[in-house]
Amino acid sequence: MTNLIRLMGNSLRAFNRWMAILSALLIVVATLALVYEVVTRYYLLIANDWMIEFCVYLLIAATFLAAAYTQAERGHVGIEVLDEVMSPKWNKYRLMAGDFLSLIVVFFVARNAWLYAWNAYQQGWSTSSTWAPPLWIPYFFMGFGLSTMALQMVMQIIETLTIPVQHQQHQEQNLMGA
Repeated sequence: MTNLIRLMGNSLRAFNRWMAILSALLIVVATLALVYEVVTRYYLLIANDWMIEFCVYLLIAATFLAAAYTQAERGHVGIEVLDEVMSPKWNKYRLMAGDFLSLIVVFFVARNAWLYAWNAYQQGWSTSSTWAPPLWIPYFFMGFGLSTMALQMVMQIIETLTIPVQHQQHQEQNLMGA
């Protein structure tokens, strides 16, 4: 059973790593698009009013696609001083409690993002700009990113309950070194 949990955890971390790489690429594309917009607007006098909205969509996707990777790396805001003063056993319980409470919030928001994505798709919602891209796109990325983040939290809770503290510390040190 523990081997299956480790395999699932490693697979999820690998998937999250790929989502983080995709997120980084989206940020690069958004940066290039904004540079293009500035150059064409100020030097060529060509208006690209759709470009800002395009970059906002890219940055929304980048933010939510990287959420699970950030959770896996424990990169979200935390109280690091507690890591130093608490024993590994109590840190394990503290992190698990934080994961569980965060999971409740993330699950709620992910569920609502999926509902909004579905409603936006079915009813043809779009922005009020001249380009008018569909609104299901950012809602989809919110739902997808938060769902993978919730899955990561569930995996971390399961690992905390089933894998000994020493192995978890060794696994985290290997991830930081990779």
